[in-house]
Amino acid sequence: MIRLEEVKDDDTPPSKPPQQPADFETAIDAAGFGMFNILLLLVAMGAAMGTVYETSTMSYILPSAECDLHLTLIDKGVLNAVTYAGMISSAILWGYVADTKGRKKLLVYGYLADTICVLGGAISQDVVQLMIFKYLGGFTMSGPFAVLMTYLTELHGRQYRQRIMMLVGIMFSLATLSLPGLAMGILPQTWNIQILGLSLHAWQVFVAISAVPSILSFAFFPFFPESPKFLMSRGRNKEALEAFRFIYALNKRQPRSAFPIKELANELSPKSDAQQPEQTSGSGKPAVDKALPKDADVELASKPKSSLHRGLLQLRPLFVKPYLGLSLLVYLLNFCVLLGQNTMRLWLPQLFASIKEYEQLASSQAQPGGTSICSIVEYSVNRTQRQLEAAAMGGAMAECTVNVSAASYTNNLIVASAGLVSYTLAGVLVNLVGVKRIMFMCLFAAGSCALGMYWSSSSTTTVALASIFVSMGSISGTSLISASLSMFPTALRTMIVSLSMMVGRMGSLLGNIFFPALMTTGCLPPFLMVSCFMFTGCLLASFLPVKNKAVLK
Repeated sequence: MIRLEEVKDDDTPPSKPPQQPADFETAIDAAGFGMFNILLLLVAMGAAMGTVYETSTMSYILPSAECDLHLTLIDKGVLNAVTYAGMISSAILWGYVADTKGRKKLLVYGYLADTICVLGGAISQDVVQLMIFKYLGGFTMSGPFAVLMTYLTELHGRQYRQRIMMLVGIMFSLATLSLPGLAMGILPQTWNIQILGLSLHAWQVFVAISAVPSILSFAFFPFFPESPKFLMSRGRNKEALEAFRFIYALNKRQPRSAFPIKELANELSPKSDAQQPEQTSGSGKPAVDKALPKDADVELASKPKSSLHRGLLQLRPLFVKPYLGLSLLVYLLNFCVLLGQNTMRLWLPQLFASIKEYEQLASSQAQPGGTSICSIVEYSVNRTQRQLEAAAMGGAMAECTVNVSAASYTNNLIVASAGLVSYTLAGVLVNLVGVKRIMFMCLFAAGSCALGMYWSSSSTTTVALASIFVSMGSISGTSLISASLSMFPTALRTMIVSLSMMVGRMGSLLGNIFFPALMTTGCLPPFLMVSCFMFTGCLLASFLPVKNKAVLK
C-alpha cells in the first residue's frame, strides 16, 4: 500500500528518452538556410567564374590572337581542347584526393594553382607556351570544379538541393555573360605593352584579368568548414558536429551550443571498421568505444604506402554491380552532352566574329543576300587559309590583319543572356517536373537547334538557334551532375563526378578537334555531328533511374 501511495504521489513527468543520434539529413535540416548559405553561394559565384574562365577564354581570344600566334584552324581547335586534355589526365587523381582528404583543401589549393597557370598563360609569347599553361590550368581546375558541385550539394538540405544545382547553373551563365562584356572592353584595343622583354597585347591582358575569380576563391574558401557529410562518412563526427554548429550559428543568429542535435549517427560501415585492425583493444578484441570516430580517419591517413591500393579500392565499386551499369550510363551521357555543348559553345565566338566581319565586307561591297551559316563557315575557312599563305610567302601581302570590334561580341552577350533566363526558369520548374524530364526535353531541343543551324539563312536566325542550343545544353549538363550526386553514395560521389566529367571532357576534346576539321569538308558535317550526339544523349537520359528530392546516400 505504501508503495502504491508513493507511486501515486510522485506526479513528476517521466524523463524524456535520450535523443537518438541524428543522421546527416536531419542535422543539415536543423542547421537551416540563411546567412551561411548566402555567403557560401557568393564565394561559389567567384569559383564558378574561375571555372568558366579557365575553359572559355581561349574561344574569345582566337580572333584577336590569330595574327600574333599565327593560328591555323586546327591550332584554334587544339587551344579550345587542350584545357580539357589537362582535366582528363587529372580526373581520377582529384576524385581520389577529394574523397579521402576532403573538399575544402582541394578548393583552396586548386584555385591557387589555377591562378598561377592563368597568369603564366597571360605572359606566353607563342602558341606552344600558351598550350602548355592551358593544359596545366585544366589539370588543376578539374579538381575544384568537381568538388565545388559536391561541396555545395553536401551543405544544403534536400529541400534546397536541386534548386541549388540550378542556381549553380545560373552562376555559370552569369560567368559566361561576363566574358563577352570583358571582351568588348579589352580585346578591340591595340595595346602593345613591353615589360621585362615581354610583349603583351590586349588578348594577354584579357587572360590575366580572368585570373581574378580564382584569386578571390582561394582567399575566401579557408573561412568555410569542411563538408560535414564528408566528415561523417570518414567517422569524424565530432568535427562534423562542429561544422553543423557553425552553420546553425550563422543561419539562426544563435550561439553554437543552442544547436538542437548533440550526437550524430555513425556512418562508418562495418566493413570500414573491419579494415582498421589498429583500432582494437589490448586483448586483441575489437575496441568497443567509438566515441572518438576521428581516430578512424587518422588510422587511414597514417598508412601512405597503401594510398594507391585504397584509391583503386575506391574505384572498384563503380566497375562492379550494382553501380556498373549506372556508372557506364552516366559516362556515355556526359560524353554526348559535353561533346555537343562545349564544341558549339567554344566555336560560337569565332563564328560570330566571322559573321560581323562578313557583314561588314558584304556591306562595303554592296553584295546582296543574307548571311547564312554556310556562307560564314566558308568565309572563315578561306580567310584563315589566305592569311597563313600570305604570311608564309612574305612581301607586301604578308601583313596579317585583325578585324575585331566591340560589336563582334554582341551576339555572345545575347547567347549568354538567354542561358541566364533559361536557368532561372529551370530552377523554378525542377522540383515540379523533375531533373530527368528537364534533361530529356533540353537535349531534344538542343539537338534540333544544332541541326536547324544548317538551314539558317540570316545572322538573326543563327543567334536565336545558338542561344537555345547553349541554354538547353547547359541545363542538361548541370542536371546530369545533380542526378549523379543523388544516385551514388558519399564515398563515391566526387569520384563519379570526376570520372563522368573526364569522359565528358574527352568528348569536348574530340569535338573541338573534329569540328574545325569537318568545317573544311563542308557546311553540314560539323552541325550534323553535334546534333547526333545531343539526340543520343536524349535517348540515354530516358534510362536514368532518378527520383525527385532523393535522400543523399
